[in-house]
Amino acid sequence: MSYKVHLKKDTSLIALLKEDSYVLEKRKRTAIRLIASIISQQLSTQVAKIIFTRFLDLYGGKEPSCEKVLATDPIQLKSIGLSNNKVNYVQNVAKFFLENKITDAQLYKMPPEEVIELLTQIKGVGKWTVEMLLMFSLGHEDVFAVDDLGIQQAMIKLYKIQYETKKELHTKMLTIAENWTPYKTYACLHLWKWKDTKAPV
Repeated sequence: MSYKVHLKKDTSLIALLKEDSYVLEKRKRTAIRLIASIISQQLSTQVAKIIFTRFLDLYGGKEPSCEKVLATDPIQLKSIGLSNNKVNYVQNVAKFFLENKITDAQLYKMPPEEVIELLTQIKGVGKWTVEMLLMFSLGHEDVFAVDDLGIQQAMIKLYKIQYETKKELHTKMLTIAENWTPYKTYACLHLWKWKDTKAPV
């Protein structure tokens, strides 16, 4: 794959690139993808999956429209295990997409920085959440999640990064990641996989 040829220029990544190859996909119903991200915040993958399934069950097991989410009684949303804040954030997403008439097609065409600027206007949606959306739902190849704890842990180990402050860590990570352009998303995917399966403790 062409991205691997490019990323192998960073010799530290070579071993990480040997096994898997990733293909990014554009997924539909971006608002629901964003709602799923909010539901999963601060939860284990397993618990998040259970609660999202309960969310879908409110709508007959299907992904609802923003109109249906907005019309749902907050008490119903709380009943599936969402906190008051998450209930508000979920409905904020639905309201924002409706009021601004945001479509998947529109988001596919926008550069990542514009998508981040647009969607972080929604209360409850931070930069990291939008970066995950860019990678896993909008299929952008050149996104780097500098604030992601997994990426930070993997890069500290792989590149033996020494730092005293968070700002210094971010600066060093961003400098390294610049060499991955235009395939930073793929580098992140390989770093996550390496951290979870192969990284030395």
